[in-house]
Amino acid sequence: MDEIQSRGLTNGIKLERIGKERLREIEPHVEAIEAIWIPECSVISYREVAQKLAAEFQKSGGTLLLGQEVRSIDQRGSSLYITTKIGEYETDKLVNCSGLFSDRVAKLALGKKNVSHQILPFRGEYYELCETKGDLVKGLIYPVPDPKFPFLGVHLTRMIDGKVEAGPNAVLAFAREGYKRTNVNFKDMSEVLRYSGFWKMAMKYWKAGCYEMARSCSKKLFLRDLQKLIPAIQEKDLVPGGAGIRAQTVSPEGKLIDDFAILRKKNMVHVLNAPSPAATASFAIGRSIAEMILT
Repeated sequence: MDEIQSRGLTNGIKLERIGKERLREIEPHVEAIEAIWIPECSVISYREVAQKLAAEFQKSGGTLLLGQEVRSIDQRGSSLYITTKIGEYETDKLVNCSGLFSDRVAKLALGKKNVSHQILPFRGEYYELCETKGDLVKGLIYPVPDPKFPFLGVHLTRMIDGKVEAGPNAVLAFAREGYKRTNVNFKDMSEVLRYSGFWKMAMKYWKAGCYEMARSCSKKLFLRDLQKLIPAIQEKDLVPGGAGIRAQTVSPEGKLIDDFAILRKKNMVHVLNAPSPAATASFAIGRSIAEMILT
């Protein structure tokens, strides 16, 4: 907590270190020794933010093309030629922010030998508190994260529609877009199993990985971790929620990259890792990428 507080203050965040009594005033149902309170912390609908940005981009003369899988990227002189399943496009600058597929796109542009990191898809599964228990959570409640992992641990978040999300966990998905447990992509899985970094990571963190898988299958285990924050939550209060996929970059040494990994090459910028809070920091990240590609 000292380190989190120090980072927050360094970055100009308004925060307050509080004890039990003050915590109970803010979140009456949370059980903790002490906490860091960030009064200006809030949530938004990122879908609506993205839609608004897309509209502004098009209004400024930009063209938004969806559903175009990139097949090849070739450098010919000072120009880049991007071939998709629909057509070919010429450009003098390229920014790759492909998330789950950022490593594959980078390899198309730079060659496989020049991109050593690989994306491993981790599915984050959520529960929601039933409507009658939503008042147990007033804002956003996080546990102190384990510094060994780039994951935040299961937490509780009151969304803009009043629903309360609980989670996520972090389990290796069987597909890069494996939002359901039953989603399996053999190409994706083969790629994971052939990557040496995966096996080195698995050897380092097999205990944590086994626990995450067990918690994925056991509502009781999921509940136990939530009760560390709010003891009043009961198993019947949890209903299945959605899931997301984290594009986790792993190095050949098996390190879970927990910082930004941006590769700049000639007239290209490849964003290979943008960890949490990437959405929150997206405008600042965007400015940094724009400076890279324009200089």
